[in-house]
Amino acid sequence: MLNVLKTREKEGQPLHVGIVGLGAMGSGIAYQIDKTPGMRVSFLADIDLAAAEKGAQVYGKPTHITTDCMAALRDENIPCDVFVEATNSIIAAYDYCLAAIERKAHCVLMNAEVDLILGHLLQAAAKKQGVIVTSDAGDQHGVLSRLMDEVEMWGFETVQAGNMKGFLDRHRDIEGTVEIAKKLGLSTIQCLAYTDGSKLNIEMAVIANEHGLTPTVPGMEGPKADKVQDVFKVFDFDKYNGEGRVDYILNAKEHGGGVYVIGKCESKFQEGYMNYYKVYNKHPYYLFFRPYHLCHLETPRAIALVALFGKATCTQKAGRVTDCFAYAKKDLAAGTRIEHAIGSDEVYGLIDTAKSADSRNQVPQGVLDVEDSKARPVIKRKIDKDQPLTFDDIDLPPGRMADLWEQQKPLFGLK
Repeated sequence: MLNVLKTREKEGQPLHVGIVGLGAMGSGIAYQIDKTPGMRVSFLADIDLAAAEKGAQVYGKPTHITTDCMAALRDENIPCDVFVEATNSIIAAYDYCLAAIERKAHCVLMNAEVDLILGHLLQAAAKKQGVIVTSDAGDQHGVLSRLMDEVEMWGFETVQAGNMKGFLDRHRDIEGTVEIAKKLGLSTIQCLAYTDGSKLNIEMAVIANEHGLTPTVPGMEGPKADKVQDVFKVFDFDKYNGEGRVDYILNAKEHGGGVYVIGKCESKFQEGYMNYYKVYNKHPYYLFFRPYHLCHLETPRAIALVALFGKATCTQKAGRVTDCFAYAKKDLAAGTRIEHAIGSDEVYGLIDTAKSADSRNQVPQGVLDVEDSKARPVIKRKIDKDQPLTFDDIDLPPGRMADLWEQQKPLFGLK
């Protein structure tokens, strides 16, 4: 891959990349593209002009700066081989990606929210145009996908795809998140989505939908484990009965932010090699892990894969096996407005098997992300803390999200 990029650099034929969303991740991606041979940023877009300008400073080369991403995508004078979506929006992100697809640009999603809730519609649109929409290579589900491909290529059966989470508080609110968000250089809403586990559950739903995996319980088990090797103590893999699962460990001080895969191999011949290679195991289960995910550093990999080799990192190819569903973060009285769907004072999200949750009429968390700030979803009747929200519990205002959800339902076999 690197040699191909170096050749393109030498021949003056770089890949042109457009980026929307110049927060912490978007700016990091712009910086990294500057360090990658054979790539150039063709435009930087953010609704906040100062953020776009700051991203341009980080990039360090002349580029088009705009607050109107749609205009940049529709301007054929601005080249764009690959479009990177790095906002934390859903509806706007969907529209940007559709515009990119229409001009036959590949899309890399540093945005797991739009990936999960509307990604199936984007995949269908991309297929018609002969381009690829893929998860980013640097998010944890992208790193997991790469690791799982390797483990399965070696002849191991995936038993569990796992995440390592340092801290989680499902009931954390916006007020309690302000200071830590400031320290991390994140928006409060974005930071809260990490802290209450919504982001974790969304990302694990994406990787579950890539490989046909499921959680054992809503939200996964998430036992405490000081180090990743403790997975053999805190999980009973025999109980999975051959079904691949997603889960995570909590309080992983040593490798918080990393990912792991439990592979199964019955071969006694292979066991000897694995012990020689010092692979942690409890035969026939083996632990393969990566103690980090590097976000923006790895985005150029996803860009190069789609543009040079037509290969996606992750596309939810198994279909909607799972989704992330909304649960009440506190007692919610009738008339309560859900101000934010993801990173919220009102709800948090838990992964569940889609078929099971759909049968109970549960609301996917992303469906609550309504673009009109004056017409938020409203609770119709009292919901107790930690109870799932159903479509009977809410008034979902008419608009793009409601329309897109209805449009997507036939893809899932829903009425």
